[in-house]
Amino acid sequence: MPEADSRPLAGRHVAVLLGGLSSEREVSLVSGAACADALERLGAKVSRVDAGRDLAQVLSRLNPDVCFNALHGSWGEDGCVQGVLETLGLPYTHSGVLASALAMDKTRAKAVLAAAGVTVPGGGLYDRREAAAGHVLPPPYVIKPNAEGSSVGVFIVEAGANSPPEAIAAEDWALGDQVLVEPYIPGLELAVGVMDGRAMTVTEIVPAGGFYDYDAKYAEGGSTHVLPARISPAANARAMRMAEAAHAALGCTGVTRSDLRYDDVNDILVLLEVNTQPGMTPTSLVPEQAAAMGVAFDQLVLWMTEDAHARGHAGRTVG
Repeated sequence: MPEADSRPLAGRHVAVLLGGLSSEREVSLVSGAACADALERLGAKVSRVDAGRDLAQVLSRLNPDVCFNALHGSWGEDGCVQGVLETLGLPYTHSGVLASALAMDKTRAKAVLAAAGVTVPGGGLYDRREAAAGHVLPPPYVIKPNAEGSSVGVFIVEAGANSPPEAIAAEDWALGDQVLVEPYIPGLELAVGVMDGRAMTVTEIVPAGGFYDYDAKYAEGGSTHVLPARISPAANARAMRMAEAAHAALGCTGVTRSDLRYDDVNDILVLLEVNTQPGMTPTSLVPEQAAAMGVAFDQLVLWMTEDAHARGHAGRTVG
Protein backbone atom coordinates (compact mmCIF):
# COMPACT_ATOMS: atom_id res chain seq x y z
CA MET A 1 0.00 0.00 0.00
CA PRO A 2 1.22 3.54 -0.72
CA GLU A 3 2.09 5.57 2.35
CA ALA A 4 -0.49 8.11 3.49
CA ASP A 5 0.38 11.75 2.78
CA SER A 6 1.31 13.26 6.14
CA ARG A 7 1.09 16.88 4.98
CA PRO A 8 -1.56 18.72 7.06
CA LEU A 9 -3.86 19.66 4.15
CA ALA A 10 -3.52 16.45 2.13
CA GLY A 11 -6.84 15.61 0.50
CA ARG A 12 -8.26 19.12 1.08
CA HIS A 13 -9.40 21.14 -1.95
CA VAL A 14 -8.78 24.87 -1.47
CA ALA A 15 -9.90 27.54 -3.94
CA VAL A 16 -7.65 30.61 -3.69
CA LEU A 17 -9.52 33.74 -4.78
CA LEU A 18 -7.13 36.29 -6.22
CA GLY A 19 -6.98 39.20 -8.66
CA GLY A 20 -10.52 40.48 -8.69
CA LEU A 21 -12.04 43.71 -9.94
CA SER A 22 -10.67 46.42 -7.63
CA SER A 23 -7.85 48.94 -7.91
CA GLU A 24 -5.83 46.56 -5.71
CA ARG A 25 -5.95 43.72 -8.24
CA GLU A 26 -2.17 43.55 -8.79
CA VAL A 27 -1.46 43.28 -5.06
CA SER A 28 -4.08 40.56 -4.73
CA LEU A 29 -2.44 38.54 -7.49
CA VAL A 30 0.83 38.56 -5.53
CA SER A 31 -0.87 37.77 -2.20
CA GLY A 32 -2.88 34.98 -3.77
CA ALA A 33 0.09 33.40 -5.51
CA ALA A 34 2.10 33.34 -2.26
CA CYS A 35 -0.79 31.73 -0.37
CA ALA A 36 -1.51 29.22 -3.14
CA ASP A 37 2.13 28.17 -3.19
CA ALA A 38 2.04 27.68 0.59
CA LEU A 39 -1.16 25.64 0.39
CA GLU A 40 0.41 23.36 -2.21
CA ARG A 41 3.43 22.85 0.04
CA LEU A 42 0.96 21.90 2.79
CA GLY A 43 -0.50 19.20 0.55
CA ALA A 44 -3.77 20.83 -0.56
CA LYS A 45 -5.25 20.53 -4.00
CA VAL A 46 -5.30 24.19 -5.02
CA SER A 47 -7.50 25.89 -7.58
CA ARG A 48 -6.33 29.43 -8.35
CA VAL A 49 -9.43 31.45 -9.20
CA ASP A 50 -9.08 34.91 -10.74
CA ALA A 51 -12.32 36.17 -9.28
CA GLY A 52 -14.69 37.79 -11.78
CA ARG A 53 -18.43 38.26 -12.10
CA ASP A 54 -18.80 34.57 -12.88
CA LEU A 55 -17.33 33.59 -9.50
CA ALA A 56 -20.45 31.74 -8.32
CA GLN A 57 -20.53 29.57 -11.45
CA VAL A 58 -16.81 28.82 -11.26
CA LEU A 59 -16.96 27.82 -7.59
CA SER A 60 -20.10 25.74 -8.11
CA ARG A 61 -18.21 23.77 -10.73
CA LEU A 62 -15.03 23.41 -8.61
CA ASN A 63 -16.89 22.62 -5.36
CA PRO A 64 -13.88 23.25 -3.05
CA ASP A 65 -13.80 22.34 0.63
CA VAL A 66 -12.82 25.90 1.60
CA CYS A 67 -12.03 29.23 -0.07
CA PHE A 68 -8.92 31.21 0.77
CA ASN A 69 -9.96 34.78 0.03
CA ALA A 70 -6.84 36.68 -1.05
CA LEU A 71 -8.78 39.51 -2.69
CA HIS A 72 -8.14 43.11 -1.65
CA GLY A 73 -10.29 46.21 -1.99
CA SER A 74 -13.84 46.72 -3.19
CA TRP A 75 -16.04 43.76 -4.13
CA GLY A 76 -13.61 41.18 -2.72
CA GLU A 77 -13.15 42.69 0.74
CA ASP A 78 -16.34 44.68 1.33
CA GLY A 79 -18.85 41.90 1.92
CA CYS A 80 -19.88 41.31 -1.71
CA VAL A 81 -17.80 38.20 -2.37
CA GLN A 82 -18.47 37.06 1.18
CA GLY A 83 -22.19 37.16 0.33
CA VAL A 84 -21.58 34.99 -2.73
CA LEU A 85 -19.69 32.47 -0.61
CA GLU A 86 -22.42 32.46 2.04
CA THR A 87 -25.02 31.76 -0.65
CA LEU A 88 -22.94 28.86 -1.95
CA GLY A 89 -22.41 27.53 1.57
CA LEU A 90 -18.63 27.57 1.21
CA PRO A 91 -16.35 28.20 4.20
CA TYR A 92 -13.95 31.12 3.63
CA THR A 93 -11.09 32.89 5.35
CA HIS A 94 -11.22 36.25 7.11
CA SER A 95 -14.32 38.13 8.23
CA GLY A 96 -17.97 37.66 7.37
CA VAL A 97 -20.34 39.80 5.34
CA LEU A 98 -21.23 42.42 7.94
CA ALA A 99 -17.75 42.89 9.42
CA SER A 100 -16.19 43.10 5.94
CA ALA A 101 -18.71 45.68 4.72
CA LEU A 102 -18.46 47.74 7.89
CA ALA A 103 -14.66 47.83 8.01
CA MET A 104 -14.46 48.88 4.35
CA ASP A 105 -16.80 51.84 4.96
CA LYS A 106 -14.34 54.02 6.87
CA THR A 107 -16.90 56.55 8.10
CA ARG A 108 -19.30 53.98 9.54
CA ALA A 109 -16.44 51.94 10.95
CA LYS A 110 -15.14 55.03 12.77
CA ALA A 111 -18.55 55.56 14.38
CA VAL A 112 -18.61 51.97 15.65
CA LEU A 113 -15.02 52.15 16.88
CA ALA A 114 -15.59 55.46 18.67
CA ALA A 115 -18.66 53.99 20.40
CA ALA A 116 -16.46 51.09 21.55
CA GLY A 117 -13.97 53.50 23.12
CA VAL A 118 -11.32 53.32 20.39
CA THR A 119 -9.73 56.70 19.65
CA VAL A 120 -10.20 57.67 15.98
CA PRO A 121 -9.44 60.87 14.02
CA GLY A 122 -12.01 63.63 13.66
CA GLY A 123 -13.16 64.97 10.31
CA GLY A 124 -16.04 63.83 8.18
CA LEU A 125 -17.44 62.72 4.84
CA TYR A 126 -17.68 65.26 2.00
CA ASP A 127 -18.69 65.31 -1.63
CA ARG A 128 -15.42 65.16 -3.56
CA ARG A 129 -16.24 68.28 -5.58
CA GLU A 130 -16.94 70.25 -2.39
CA ALA A 131 -13.65 69.04 -0.93
CA ALA A 132 -11.86 70.09 -4.13
CA ALA A 133 -13.43 73.56 -4.23
CA GLY A 134 -11.82 74.76 -1.01
CA HIS A 135 -10.44 73.64 2.32
CA VAL A 136 -13.13 71.91 4.37
CA LEU A 137 -10.67 71.54 7.26
CA PRO A 138 -7.72 73.73 8.21
CA PRO A 139 -4.52 72.27 6.71
CA PRO A 140 -2.77 69.97 7.33
CA TYR A 141 -5.36 67.28 6.66
CA VAL A 142 -5.78 64.01 4.79
CA ILE A 143 -8.23 63.22 1.97
CA LYS A 144 -8.98 59.57 1.21
CA PRO A 145 -11.69 57.56 -0.53
CA ASN A 146 -14.27 56.26 1.90
CA ALA A 147 -14.08 52.65 0.68
CA GLU A 148 -10.65 51.81 -0.71
CA GLY A 149 -7.48 50.34 0.77
CA SER A 150 -3.72 50.24 0.15
CA SER A 151 -3.55 54.07 0.31
CA VAL A 152 -5.15 54.27 -3.14
CA GLY A 153 -6.34 57.83 -3.79
CA VAL A 154 -4.96 59.26 -0.54
CA PHE A 155 -3.68 62.86 -0.44
CA ILE A 156 -1.99 64.81 2.34
CA VAL A 157 -2.77 68.52 2.16
CA GLU A 158 0.20 70.23 3.75
CA ALA A 159 0.05 73.19 6.12
CA GLY A 160 0.04 76.37 4.07
CA ALA A 161 -1.40 74.71 0.95
CA ASN A 162 -3.36 77.18 -1.16
CA SER A 163 -5.95 74.69 -2.32
CA PRO A 164 -6.98 71.01 -2.14
CA PRO A 165 -5.73 68.55 -4.80
CA GLU A 166 -7.47 68.97 -8.15
CA ALA A 167 -7.39 65.21 -8.80
CA ILE A 168 -10.36 64.51 -6.54
CA ALA A 169 -12.62 66.58 -8.82
CA ALA A 170 -11.36 65.04 -12.08
CA GLU A 171 -13.85 63.46 -14.46
CA ASP A 172 -11.90 60.19 -14.46
CA TRP A 173 -11.92 59.88 -10.65
CA ALA A 174 -13.22 56.36 -10.05
CA LEU A 175 -13.00 56.04 -6.27
CA GLY A 176 -16.47 57.23 -5.26
CA ASP A 177 -18.14 60.64 -5.04
CA GLN A 178 -17.66 60.95 -1.30
CA VAL A 179 -14.26 61.37 0.34
CA LEU A 180 -13.22 61.19 3.95
CA VAL A 181 -11.36 64.25 5.22
CA GLU A 182 -9.47 63.91 8.50
CA PRO A 183 -6.99 66.04 10.44
CA TYR A 184 -3.40 65.02 9.78
CA ILE A 185 -1.86 63.30 12.80
CA PRO A 186 1.90 63.94 12.95
CA GLY A 187 4.28 61.29 14.20
CA LEU A 188 4.72 57.59 13.57
CA GLU A 189 2.94 55.13 11.30
CA LEU A 190 2.13 51.95 13.22
CA ALA A 191 0.48 48.64 12.35
CA VAL A 192 -0.82 45.85 14.56
CA GLY A 193 -1.84 42.44 13.26
CA VAL A 194 -4.59 40.58 15.13
CA MET A 195 -4.90 36.80 14.86
CA ASP A 196 -7.84 34.99 16.43
CA GLY A 197 -8.67 38.12 18.45
CA ARG A 198 -5.18 38.59 19.90
CA ALA A 199 -2.70 41.25 18.84
CA MET A 200 0.63 40.00 17.47
CA THR A 201 2.99 42.93 17.93
CA VAL A 202 3.49 46.54 16.80
CA THR A 203 5.41 47.49 13.67
CA GLU A 204 6.72 51.00 13.04
CA ILE A 205 6.69 51.86 9.35
CA VAL A 206 9.23 54.32 7.95
CA PRO A 207 8.32 55.19 4.33
CA ALA A 208 11.25 55.94 2.05
CA GLY A 209 9.37 58.89 0.56
CA GLY A 210 7.91 60.28 3.76
CA PHE A 211 4.34 59.04 3.07
CA TYR A 212 3.08 55.47 3.36
CA ASP A 213 1.46 55.38 -0.08
CA TYR A 214 0.83 52.45 -2.45
CA ASP A 215 4.47 52.26 -3.58
CA ALA A 216 5.74 52.50 -0.01
CA LYS A 217 3.53 49.53 0.89
CA TYR A 218 4.34 47.25 -2.02
CA ALA A 219 7.45 48.36 -3.93
CA GLU A 220 10.77 46.84 -2.94
CA GLY A 221 12.56 49.34 -0.70
CA GLY A 222 9.42 51.48 -0.44
CA SER A 223 9.50 51.43 3.34
CA THR A 224 11.42 50.09 6.31
CA HIS A 225 9.62 48.05 8.96
CA VAL A 226 10.93 48.45 12.50
CA LEU A 227 9.84 45.51 14.62
CA PRO A 228 9.15 45.98 17.44
CA ALA A 229 8.23 49.64 17.10
CA ARG A 230 10.46 52.21 18.78
CA ILE A 231 7.81 53.37 21.23
CA SER A 232 7.38 53.11 24.98
CA PRO A 233 6.08 49.89 26.52
CA ALA A 234 2.94 51.77 27.57
CA ALA A 235 2.26 53.03 24.04
CA ASN A 236 2.99 49.57 22.64
CA ALA A 237 0.48 47.97 24.99
CA ARG A 238 -2.11 50.65 24.19
CA ALA A 239 -1.73 50.09 20.44
CA MET A 240 -2.23 46.35 20.88
CA ARG A 241 -5.30 46.86 23.08
CA MET A 242 -6.81 49.26 20.54
CA ALA A 243 -6.27 46.83 17.67
CA GLU A 244 -7.90 43.99 19.63
CA ALA A 245 -10.81 46.23 20.61
CA ALA A 246 -11.29 47.35 17.00
CA HIS A 247 -11.20 43.75 15.71
CA ALA A 248 -13.87 42.80 18.25
CA ALA A 249 -16.05 45.90 17.81
CA LEU A 250 -16.37 45.35 14.05
CA GLY A 251 -17.08 41.65 14.53
CA CYS A 252 -14.00 40.49 12.66
CA THR A 253 -12.72 36.92 12.52
CA GLY A 254 -9.50 35.31 11.38
CA VAL A 255 -6.66 37.77 10.79
CA THR A 256 -6.89 41.57 10.54
CA ARG A 257 -4.46 44.49 10.57
CA SER A 258 -5.08 47.81 12.27
CA ASP A 259 -3.32 50.95 11.03
CA LEU A 260 -2.58 53.65 13.59
CA ARG A 261 -0.83 57.01 13.92
CA TYR A 262 1.11 57.91 17.04
CA ASP A 263 2.03 61.49 17.90
CA ASP A 264 4.92 60.58 20.15
CA VAL A 265 5.51 64.21 21.16
CA ASN A 266 2.02 64.66 22.64
CA ASP A 267 1.38 60.95 23.34
CA ILE A 268 -1.70 60.84 21.08
CA LEU A 269 -2.55 57.46 19.54
CA VAL A 270 -5.39 57.10 17.01
CA LEU A 271 -6.61 54.13 15.01
CA LEU A 272 -7.11 54.99 11.34
CA GLU A 273 -8.74 51.83 9.98
CA VAL A 274 -8.99 48.05 10.16
CA ASN A 275 -7.99 45.96 7.14
CA THR A 276 -9.99 42.73 7.17
CA GLN A 277 -7.88 41.04 4.48
CA PRO A 278 -4.28 42.16 5.05
CA GLY A 279 -1.68 41.74 2.34
CA MET A 280 0.15 38.44 2.14
CA THR A 281 2.90 39.63 -0.20
CA PRO A 282 6.66 39.31 0.46
CA THR A 283 6.67 42.88 1.86
CA SER A 284 3.45 42.58 3.87
CA LEU A 285 3.22 43.38 7.55
CA VAL A 286 1.11 40.53 8.93
CA PRO A 287 3.36 37.68 7.70
CA GLU A 288 6.34 39.59 9.05
CA GLN A 289 4.70 40.02 12.45
CA ALA A 290 3.67 36.36 12.52
CA ALA A 291 7.27 35.34 11.81
CA ALA A 292 8.43 37.53 14.69
CA MET A 293 6.02 35.60 16.91
CA GLY A 294 7.46 32.28 15.71
CA VAL A 295 4.73 31.52 13.15
CA ALA A 296 6.23 30.82 9.70
CA PHE A 297 4.35 31.86 6.54
CA ASP A 298 3.10 28.34 5.77
CA GLN A 299 1.91 27.93 9.36
CA LEU A 300 0.02 31.22 9.13
CA VAL A 301 -1.69 30.16 5.90
CA LEU A 302 -2.48 26.77 7.44
CA TRP A 303 -4.08 28.36 10.52
CA MET A 304 -6.17 30.73 8.40
CA THR A 305 -7.40 27.85 6.22
CA GLU A 306 -8.21 25.51 9.11
CA ASP A 307 -9.88 28.35 11.03
CA ALA A 308 -12.11 29.07 8.02
CA HIS A 309 -12.93 25.39 7.56
CA ALA A 310 -13.81 24.97 11.25
CA ARG A 311 -15.98 28.10 11.34
CA GLY A 312 -17.70 27.10 8.10
CA HIS A 313 -18.71 23.70 9.36
CA ALA A 314 -19.77 25.04 12.73
CA GLY A 315 -22.47 27.08 10.96
CA ARG A 316 -22.13 30.06 8.64
CA THR A 317 -22.23 33.56 10.02
CA VAL A 318 -22.58 36.96 8.41
CA GLY A 319 -20.84 38.67 11.34
